[in-house]
Amino acid sequence: MRGAPPPGWVRVLPVALLVGVSTATAVTPHARDLGFLLGAIPPLAVLSYGPLATAVLGAGVVAALNVPATHLNRPGNTDLLTIVFVAVLSVFVSYVRSRRDAQLDAERAIGEAVQRAVMPLLPQRVGSVECTGFYRAAQDGTLVGGDFFDVRDGPYGVRAVMGDVRGHGLSAVSTVVSLLGAFREAVLDQPDLESVAARMDRRLAVDSAGVPDGELFATGVLLEFSADGRAVRVVGCGHPAPVLLHEEHALEVTVAPGPPLGLGLLGVEPPKEITVALGPGDRLFLASDGVWEARDASDVFYPLPARLAALSGTGPATDLPGLVWQDLVRLRYEVRDDVSMLVLAPGSADAPN
Repeated sequence: MRGAPPPGWVRVLPVALLVGVSTATAVTPHARDLGFLLGAIPPLAVLSYGPLATAVLGAGVVAALNVPATHLNRPGNTDLLTIVFVAVLSVFVSYVRSRRDAQLDAERAIGEAVQRAVMPLLPQRVGSVECTGFYRAAQDGTLVGGDFFDVRDGPYGVRAVMGDVRGHGLSAVSTVVSLLGAFREAVLDQPDLESVAARMDRRLAVDSAGVPDGELFATGVLLEFSADGRAVRVVGCGHPAPVLLHEEHALEVTVAPGPPLGLGLLGVEPPKEITVALGPGDRLFLASDGVWEARDASDVFYPLPARLAALSGTGPATDLPGLVWQDLVRLRYEVRDDVSMLVLAPGSADAPN
């Protein structure tokens, strides 16, 4: 959120110029033609230094021009006044930049706190299920976009959701808030996944009444783990299905297709829940369209199950999302949407918390 600091060479350059030019002109009078470089030092200092350091460097430039040993002690009054003016102006610009940067830091800190409140970091374990999440918004400088996921423990077991609302970036955050709120409430009082999906669908349908084009919808997939960790129930609402990781094999789970959330169709055509048996050490990998639809230079989609099979044996399950992201970057796949990944590793009901 705070951006990268200036490169090291940008900070070093003004000091290096002052020392280098002063030393060169002190060694030989033939180097005095390099004196014009001193005029660039105060403006360069603005890029990475505060007003005090910029003033010190500006004073160093004026001093270098007036020290006889540097053979630069003959500047005309106009030239000297120009250098002094540039130095003073640079101090002023540095002061303004420092105030602006402080304001941006405060605004970014507030934005980060708000966005973390919308979708906080997942704990390492929820109930008997180990969790690892990965999120990268398509819009630079934001933590939340159009994707969302959450894992919650409730009276009916551990339930998880991953979804993707229409659009991305800050414009989609309000929809993400509504859907996550509906999911978190439904986890506590809805006895089955179909009812949880229906609650989220109703929430989005109500919200879409105020949308001018009336096309506010989201895809989603919901999961519920059995208490013994030997089965998971899955409901799909237009979202890519989970991938079951068994040892070094990766198989896309066959989910009964259901309509996206927010279209008001779940009450007419409710999604069908399926149950998937789980063996010891099995894990479920969920990913958004940003991963599934990443394309290479030949416009070929990223082969997620095949790459998961290749990557699953290279490290623990907690490393898989990061490994997939590195794989996308290394193979030069173009990511055109928000990226979210979730690894869920169920254990037994008596697993330590």
